[in-house]
Amino acid sequence: MAPFQSLTHQLNRPGFPPSHNGAAHDRLVSVVISVADEAGNILPLAQEITTVLETLPLFKKDGTKNNYEIIFVDDHSADPTADEIQTAMRRFPNIRLICHQARYGKSQGVWTGIRHARGEWIITMDGDGQNDPADIPRLLSTALESNPYKNILVSGVRVNRAATGSKRIASKFANAVRRALLQDDCPDTGCALKVFRRDAYLALPYFDNIHRYEPTLFKLYGHDVVYIPVNDRQRTHGQSKYTNFKRALDSIMDLFGVMWLQTRYKARNEQSIEIVTIADTTADVPRREHAAR
Repeated sequence: MAPFQSLTHQLNRPGFPPSHNGAAHDRLVSVVISVADEAGNILPLAQEITTVLETLPLFKKDGTKNNYEIIFVDDHSADPTADEIQTAMRRFPNIRLICHQARYGKSQGVWTGIRHARGEWIITMDGDGQNDPADIPRLLSTALESNPYKNILVSGVRVNRAATGSKRIASKFANAVRRALLQDDCPDTGCALKVFRRDAYLALPYFDNIHRYEPTLFKLYGHDVVYIPVNDRQRTHGQSKYTNFKRALDSIMDLFGVMWLQTRYKARNEQSIEIVTIADTTADVPRREHAAR
């Protein structure tokens, strides 16, 4: 048997039935990381995440140690990123690798990883090392302690930004415009460090760059959204895949698309709606049932 398992993903666009590639929810947590040309960042990040999760008391209860997985989705890297992930898999048995056969972008990479995840709860983060795995316990504990009958998105808000001055200014401007138009009160849509339930995410409408609008969509669907300050670190290897111009260009059409969704969709606020069903053809009055949306 090979010392690692690699799944080469034949891309199915969103709308296909969700696949766990195994037993549903046989892990509590799946960490999903979409990467492209991140050689040099993989091994340190895998080590940090593993150390954090292995030391969580949560995973030592009732013999459930290692009740997690780390999924790297390689978005057709041109450098040795996939090789580094395979090396990490030999060192850390909870790591899985999924390979796109072409470059599809960050949102598709995240969606692919979540679609194949085995965990009930998903943790997303970037693969460049700028998100700090040490922040995971606070976000995860907030999610796990939330109302069990209502979905929640716990999102990081980066403090002490490590980005350059021009990127910080562009980010603040974009966040201000988006908040004004979408009224979503999201202070930092660019932070990839988030925690949410897998099933809640897969119920959202998919589009490229959805990762920029997850708080808006979770609110639109009537879910709770909580923001927690997190660390932001310097990138040590590679370079950013985005420029300020590209970010702006990618966001314009998506912003108007999300605004359209807001006008066409009534928030699912977990309340019951009354439906009428015919329980018995001999009944004089239809039986009424309540079903949560």
